[in-house]
Amino acid sequence: MDFRYMNKRCREQTSLTDTAANRRKLQRLLERIQAEITLGTFNYETYFPNSPLAAGFNNVAIRTGAMSATPIFKEFSTLWLSEMKIQWRPSHYDTIKNTLDIHLEPAFGNMEVSQIRKVDILNFRSSLASVSGRKNGTGLTASRINHIMTPLRMILNEASDRYDFASPYQGIKSLKVPRTDVEPFTLEEVKAIINNVRKDFKNYYTIRFFTGLRTGEIDGLKWEYIDFDRKQILVREALVRGKSAYTKNDGSQREIDMSSPVYEALKFQFEVTKNNDYVFCTRNGNPLSHSNVTKRVWYPLLRHLELRKRRPYQTRHTAATLWLASGESPEWIARQMGHTTTEMLFRVYSRYVPNLTRQDGSAFDRLLDMHFDTNTQGVSDEIN
Repeated sequence: MDFRYMNKRCREQTSLTDTAANRRKLQRLLERIQAEITLGTFNYETYFPNSPLAAGFNNVAIRTGAMSATPIFKEFSTLWLSEMKIQWRPSHYDTIKNTLDIHLEPAFGNMEVSQIRKVDILNFRSSLASVSGRKNGTGLTASRINHIMTPLRMILNEASDRYDFASPYQGIKSLKVPRTDVEPFTLEEVKAIINNVRKDFKNYYTIRFFTGLRTGEIDGLKWEYIDFDRKQILVREALVRGKSAYTKNDGSQREIDMSSPVYEALKFQFEVTKNNDYVFCTRNGNPLSHSNVTKRVWYPLLRHLELRKRRPYQTRHTAATLWLASGESPEWIARQMGHTTTEMLFRVYSRYVPNLTRQDGSAFDRLLDMHFDTNTQGVSDEIN
């Protein structure tokens, strides 16, 4: 092995036989050594304990304090990002990289990871509140700030484990995000939308409203995942930035049972796009652009029907509330939505059930009337 360390050429031999496999093995080892030299964490004696060079390098490191140094944030974050890349979808990798480039590296790039203090993190988070967001020039939301802080927390916690120092992120909690109410459509509004939408999008919105599919899931839906015999939609992929990718998470992999309107809509759609991969696509077979559909079909239709402007994602919330209102099992609904438990179902949607079913406690009143004398006049007489 031949490399340079502390401005000195280093050559070390191994007892391995000269084979292609061993050469690849040594090449990987050499790449790791070069990475540690770049980060300032290389210890010669760890790799070559019997080398005459090891003692000399250790003496130099002790005199200069190099052994206790930690890499600067920019170098370590680059290494961390390359190691994490294999675990993430390309879109998520791009999002994290943009966060590093735009926010984290300008703030912490030249600081040693072990020298970043809790006050530095809190000051940085406070500064994000004054950064202009995309809407009306307002500051970043608490949710967006939390998303920026998450990779910073992961990087500092990983660095603290590797270089044995206390993470400065310890004790810092995420900002509280205000709860956002969902805005599902009523059944009458759903009927109006389906009956008045452009003919070529009637099947599209029928399926959106009655399956709870996310935007990326319906736009990335392929015919290979439609099982007409069992009347199921197999959710296996989603469209992310124009490309098919693994679903949002493992829980999103699910089978959705087709209702009669969904089954019929897919049958009609099959006659239109059966020669293409995607269920809903352009004339040349490419998947739909959700931004174009939203701007050219969805919002104009809502204006035409004089309905309140709502994002297309509300079709998913509508499916959940309609299922709940019809009395379907919460466990079944959770599976259709891709939720691992019913907790989110009750927390997000339950308040819409009384409005949709008109079951607002009157059933309980009727039960009490059957078994107790609840006549108020009788109670008054008894008290008097």
